[in-house]
Amino acid sequence: MKIDDIDRKLLNELNKNSRISMRELGRNIGMSSPAVSERIKQMESYGIIRGYTLDIDYGKAGYPISCIIEAVIKNGEYSRFRRHIESLTNVEFCHRIAGNACFMLKVHFETLQKTEEFIDGISSLAQTITHIVFSEVETAFRFKE
Repeated sequence: MKIDDIDRKLLNELNKNSRISMRELGRNIGMSSPAVSERIKQMESYGIIRGYTLDIDYGKAGYPISCIIEAVIKNGEYSRFRRHIESLTNVEFCHRIAGNACFMLKVHFETLQKTEEFIDGISSLAQTITHIVFSEVETAFRFKE
């Protein structure tokens, strides 16, 4: 499926607020709600829209420490590392990347002690560089319309 300007407008609106009603979404881009609904269903069926997410304040949810962690895998233990990370509940994302590191993770912790325990727990699989997040710059990807 090739997306057009209308699809890009829909994606930009949904990216701002994925809970917007079809009626309001249609009004914002000048289409009927049934037409909007059909386009969204089509983008979902083609896998362009894969799901809808929450924007969580992890600090208020009991995880005030956020870290970006670079991991360089030891001894080719990529599969073990992946399985270990998949088993954890406090990892927001883990990306395989190019560059000096092999993976980049964002992980949330209750305490600095839990952060240290996490690093100790993966030290046999990866060498890490940990960056503690102080604040976040509000950004939003937008499709060119």
